[in-house]
Amino acid sequence: MSITVPAPDPELAAGLDGPLTVLDLDGTRLPSELLDPHLRDIDEHALTNLYVDMVRVRRLDTEAFALTRQGQLVLWPPLLGQEAAQVGPARALGEQDWVFGSYREHGFALLRGADMGEFARIWKAYAHSGWDPREIRMAPSQIIIGAQTLHGVGYAMAAKMDGADEVALTTFGDGATSEGDVNEALVWASTFQAPVVFLCQNNQYAISEPVHVQSGVPLALRPTGFGIPSMRVDGNDVLAMHAAARIAFDRARAGDGPTFIEAVTYRRGPHTTTDDPKRYRDEAEVEAWIAKDPIDRVERALERMGANMEAVRAEAKIRADQLAKEFRAAAEHAVPPVADEIFDNVYAQPTRRLERQRLEHRAFVSSIEGAK
Repeated sequence: MSITVPAPDPELAAGLDGPLTVLDLDGTRLPSELLDPHLRDIDEHALTNLYVDMVRVRRLDTEAFALTRQGQLVLWPPLLGQEAAQVGPARALGEQDWVFGSYREHGFALLRGADMGEFARIWKAYAHSGWDPREIRMAPSQIIIGAQTLHGVGYAMAAKMDGADEVALTTFGDGATSEGDVNEALVWASTFQAPVVFLCQNNQYAISEPVHVQSGVPLALRPTGFGIPSMRVDGNDVLAMHAAARIAFDRARAGDGPTFIEAVTYRRGPHTTTDDPKRYRDEAEVEAWIAKDPIDRVERALERMGANMEAVRAEAKIRADQLAKEFRAAAEHAVPPVADEIFDNVYAQPTRRLERQRLEHRAFVSSIEGAK
């Protein structure tokens, strides 16, 4: 089978000299020849919805962080500061599309409809997956760095073979771009022109390693070596992220293959709740990024549009507090799993070997209980 790889669209190799932005820090709309055509339907109402989404995502994040410190959750990887990088693309997805993410995609999980009770079970170490992937069309959180990119490309290839109108979005951090899995995924996506979008949330640190140690050039240059067009976007600008995602999804649906989006953002909190970021970065850097806060930026934009911000903030707070209340209740009242559950859902149909292991495990548990 001969395969022809089209040359990258020069219009999509954009933002390398400076991330693409449409919302300035003071909320002013900046012109963008590339992004503006994909934001014509974003009025005050639509922007308000994006604002509320980001407030809810942040509230979930802060509540989960507090629950971890209170011993209700085992671990939590915060996304504070990255809300726009997730909400923008999440609201550009079609219902039929799939998300393949890492362990920090709480915004995607929330907006795809993950049940908070099941979601809490993951971070309480009570479940391997907190939702039915087929129900919300989002794969379970992937802890192996970059592995989800291969899953996303594989799904996209299958969708293309089936003639399905589906796009796979696979999202990962800057550190993952140095992993073999991500580069292999780029090879397959480019070669087979899979309908997949790669979203790299460049939050400036791979655990404790700054991005400039990983790469001396913008990460958005890496996929161009595979023949994949890319955009480097202000990841703290929800409108820029929304427009970039729409462009990428439209390309994939039209049969034009994969697109890579580098969202330039910042992880304001620790890598996980077991990390101390003060050991590898200074407060001045954090303060500089706080000034670029994605939620504050949208507030200023809405004020410029004449929105009643007192009412908007009140509505956002009500919905965010309700979400936090539901998540806290779910975490506090989660029921520990039965030991046998580890053998469930390993295969579509249990094998004799698996059933034998289940019986051996039951006998082992019984021997321990009998010795007490």
